[in-house]
Parts: sequence; C-alpha cells; structure tokens
Amino acid sequence: MGPSDASTGPGRRAGRGIARSGARALRAFWARAYVRVVAANRDLSWILFDVALPVLGTAAYVFVYRSLRAPEAYLGFVTIGGAMTAYWLNVLWSMASQLFWEKQSGNLEAYIVAPAPMMAILAGMATGGLFMTTIRAVVIVAVAVAWFRIPLVAVDPAGVAAAFVVSMVGLYGLGMSLSSAFLLHGREAWHLSNLMQEPVYLLSGFFFPVRALGFWVSVAASIVPLTLGMDAMRQGLYGPEAAMALLPLRVELAILAVLAIVFLLAAWWLLRVMERLARREGRLTLRWQ
Repeated sequence: MGPSDASTGPGRRAGRGIARSGARALRAFWARAYVRVVAANRDLSWILFDVALPVLGTAAYVFVYRSLRAPEAYLGFVTIGGAMTAYWLNVLWSMASQLFWEKQSGNLEAYIVAPAPMMAILAGMATGGLFMTTIRAVVIVAVAVAWFRIPLVAVDPAGVAAAFVVSMVGLYGLGMSLSSAFLLHGREAWHLSNLMQEPVYLLSGFFFPVRALGFWVSVAASIVPLTLGMDAMRQGLYGPEAAMALLPLRVELAILAVLAIVFLLAAWWLLRVMERLARREGRLTLRWQ
C-alpha cells in the first residue's frame, strides 16, 4: 500500500468524518449558547422579573422566620431557595418550553434539517441559560445577604460546589428531556409549564427543609434534582443537623449524579423520537399543530 492509499484509507476518511461532525456540533452548540450569553447584557428587563420579584418573595419568608425567632440557618435556607427559583423558572420556560416556542416562531424546521445534532443545539441552549441564570442567582443572593445580613459561611465548601454542579447538570438534563416531551404535546406546553411551576416550589422545599414533608413524600419529590440539590447545599453550608438533612451528603450527591445521567440519556432518546416523527409525519414542525 503506497503513501496515497494510507492518506485516503477507510480509517482516515472515517476520522475526518468524525472530526467534521464534531466541528459542526461545536459550532451549533456555541451559536445557540451565544444568544443567551449576549442577552444577559442586552435585555435588562430580567432585573425586575428575575431579580426584584424573587427577592421580594424571599424577603417575605425572611420576615416570617425572624418574627418566629427561627434559627439563623433558616434565613440561609430561604436565600438559597430564592436563588434556585431563577434556575427552575429558566428550565421550565426557557428549556422545557423552548422547542415549542421555536416551532411557533418557525425556527424548529431549521433546527431539524441543520447538519448538526439536536443534542448540541439543546446543550448550547442549556449552557447559555445556565450562564444567564447564574448571574441572576448571584445578584439575588448578594441583595438578600446585604439587605438582611444573612450568614452564608460554608462548613463544607467542596460539598456545596459539588451539589451545585451535579444538581444543575441533572436539572438542565430534565429540561432537555421535557423540551421534546412538551413539543410532542403541542399547544399543551404552556399549560404543562404552568402546572409544574408552583407545585415544585412546595414539593422541593424551596423555602424550608424538605424533610418537613415526610420521608416518602420527600423521596418522591427528589425526581426533580433541585430537591436533593438544595438539601445537599444546605448541608454543606450549615451541617446536616442544622439543615435537617433528608439523607447524608454523599448519598445525595451519588443520587444526583445518577439522575443527571438518566435525564441526559432520556433527552437523547426523546430527541431521536421527536426527529423521527418530524421527518416521517412532516407535521411536528408546523405551527398550530
């Protein structure tokens, strides 16, 4: 076999094909993430809707706990919960419902026929949303801490960081899964998002230790990664006893890691189903269908 055969052999051609596919996936990922990264600076309406309003809700719980002379850790609980509302709203309205909005605006057809995997587009959407929401969450925590002088000194900083990372991967994996599921339900996406928003505030324990709901209710609510994520972050901040922990920190981290893998695989499978239906029936990308 001569040098020209080696340069054009099946193995090399396959390698070039994989490299081109990877480059296209990276470009699609960054193109979708870039929109949300830039929007964090251009559309400042989020200061009112995503910062001021959650801070007011958090303030109400702070005043309630202070009037009851609750331990200082409870003020930290509601601060973390107030910051996490920004992530839940972002996942619900800008991830789970996003493909439905893209369909209504006529962009979904372009996504389907684009020579890049839909997972790359959804991953870019999730990464951009995570960046944008993290800015808002940091502002919420800073305002609440400065206003109420809430102590947020972590007893286990590594545990807090690990809990945040795995819960965010799981949460945005859930959002990626729901995006295809909501699209398959057509115009019901709006109602499904409304239906899921408020109950999760209660069942995931955004403003109180989730263990207060009872062990089995808390375990059932753990299907939403924020439930164990917030419980683990509170343990890392105040210790398991003060946080009224549901499960040991390491156990919660392991469960969150499993949830993250399961939701990402579910997102990949549901996307394949959605793309197959879109190409076979030709109606899924049509508006008002």
